[in-house]
Amino acid sequence: MRALVLRHDHASQPGLVGDRLIERGYDLTTLTVVPEERFHSPDVTFAFPSAAEWDLVVSLGAPWSVYDEETIGTWIAGELALLREARDLGVPVLGICFGAQALATAFGGSVEPAPFPELGWTDVQSDIPDLVSSGPWFQWHYDRCVLPPGAVEIARNVAGLQAFVAGRSLGVQFHPEITAPVLRAWLDLDGGTLCARLGIDPDELVSRTLAERPQALARTAELVDAFLDRIALPVG
Repeated sequence: MRALVLRHDHASQPGLVGDRLIERGYDLTTLTVVPEERFHSPDVTFAFPSAAEWDLVVSLGAPWSVYDEETIGTWIAGELALLREARDLGVPVLGICFGAQALATAFGGSVEPAPFPELGWTDVQSDIPDLVSSGPWFQWHYDRCVLPPGAVEIARNVAGLQAFVAGRSLGVQFHPEITAPVLRAWLDLDGGTLCARLGIDPDELVSRTLAERPQALARTAELVDAFLDRIALPVG
């Protein structure tokens, strides 16, 4: 089975989600949209493949906003087209943070600024705890999804929508894939400045992420398994 992983920036990785997909028999192909040398000028040209080439699409997070075309340029239109093609072909999508926001937008919803940034480990309120547990889950975002028509909200917190199901696809606002090395990479980029602005100790974030790893492995495995076994199954 073939899974396409859309990595929008060089510092992000499929992490724990990718590990579980491999354990479930998926062969991962990771494509990087914005290379390292263009991180601060991400308006690159990128040719997305056809969704027909894959059995699963995973869209990861990004430090930018889906709606900020002035910054990211026109490549977001190509990703939205890929996600819509995946829906039309019955290819399931797992959207994570920016990926969930792209999924919501592609399916007819939208993205808006959240009432406040979320950065760190937080709990969520879940309607389907054996799919999305209450957490804690790692958050790193300042936007939120507006639910697409026909989609079902399945988790939330005070900041807004945290998970939704749309057909065979699942969007989650949090980061089930997070690992300490990825977090350190984010902090080495613009994340350290963001932490300072919000009064967050980056060393404590890393320490908590290391401490959470055993439980995070179990939560993420449960989420990926439930997604594959219950959401991504063919209809009929």
